Amino acid sequence: MQLRSFQGLVPTPEKAADVAAVPYDVVNRAESKALAANNPVNLLHVDRAEIDLPDSVGDYDPQVYLKALENFKKLQTDGVLVREAGPCMYLYRQVMGEHAQTGLVAVCHIEDYENDIIRKHEKTRKVKEDDRTKLVDTLSANTGPIFLTYRDQAQISAITKEHEKEDKPIYDITAPDGIRHLLWRLPIETCEELTRLFDKKVPLSYVADGHHRSASAARVGKERREKNPDHTGQEDYNWFLSVLFPASELKILPYNRAVKDLNGHTLEGFLHVVGAIFSVDPNGKKIPDHPGQACMYYGGVWHTLDWKPLENASPVEALDVSILQSRLLAPVLGIDDPRTSEKIDFIGGIRGTAELEKLVDSGSHKVAFSMYPTTVDQLMAIADAGEIMPPKSTWFEPKLRSGLFIHTLD
Repeated sequence: MQLRSFQGLVPTPEKAADVAAVPYDVVNRAESKALAANNPVNLLHVDRAEIDLPDSVGDYDPQVYLKALENFKKLQTDGVLVREAGPCMYLYRQVMGEHAQTGLVAVCHIEDYENDIIRKHEKTRKVKEDDRTKLVDTLSANTGPIFLTYRDQAQISAITKEHEKEDKPIYDITAPDGIRHLLWRLPIETCEELTRLFDKKVPLSYVADGHHRSASAARVGKERREKNPDHTGQEDYNWFLSVLFPASELKILPYNRAVKDLNGHTLEGFLHVVGAIFSVDPNGKKIPDHPGQACMYYGGVWHTLDWKPLENASPVEALDVSILQSRLLAPVLGIDDPRTSEKIDFIGGIRGTAELEKLVDSGSHKVAFSMYPTTVDQLMAIADAGEIMPPKSTWFEPKLRSGLFIHTLD
């Protein structure tokens, strides 16, 4: 696959912690406004510029993109974001508790995205994709990186580990959530070697997180390509900002489910129906031990649900979330389309099982399911098969921060 260095924008070291922002799509408008309060240089003022406009202005109003551009330019004129002296790649390490992962920051080519060398496993929503496309085009920049993964390659891993040990990071910050973020700038010769290795040794990569960002980057690149009669394929608009992680280092948390009503079933009747579908044990266990198992919180008690693997199942059909959906959520609880149903909420695994108990005990939800995490191998198998992951199947943690490196398109 193709990747290269880029001469981007980075915050000054003393401002890096203030600029670094959570991804735009993990917080709503109110949460974004609270996180960026009293911090005018936080990148949420660019990625979610609606927070600087009256509440009466919609999230996708044209004013939002103009405000984002105004804020983006101000960060540059004020010297908060500065241009690198030359093309760079970086190592980006994240430490969350005992887990650590290190990715390579570079730019990837939109042709690889279009030709399925960069593989996808989710559908995008038009309104969300249009939003990011307008933002990227207005700013002429990728402010938020796409989270990519690839099958481990020993030579690449050896290079990254060597530089982590020997070099001093340009940033070493700990975010309010306790996650540590470190960034190293790589020497030119190392960048050139990594470019060659990815071209020869890494035939495929996979979008782990950031399907809307990657789709919008590709759209902007295509639109600019079509408008440029002198297009060569190497212009900056052909490339989009990415962080590439070896698959073995990633941590996927479960995406749990909470359902608001029992679709007309009584408490006892529902448990009887579940028992006819799965093996049920009210043993109090809150977290499943392995694939083919889920834990259900119902009536103040945790139950373990077990089932046998499906024979001749496709990669999607074999997923635990697919089995729960096809056997219980749809036929019993009436949740035919989990993407649009108002009956179900999806709870990221980072919030733990206590959040599931809280929802059910409060009466706002009737039953909740603690899931076993989808694996990276399952994600890759689904993408390789050209299939689409069910909604809310993976929760990657830690999340990449936006603003520590920015790729501009011209």
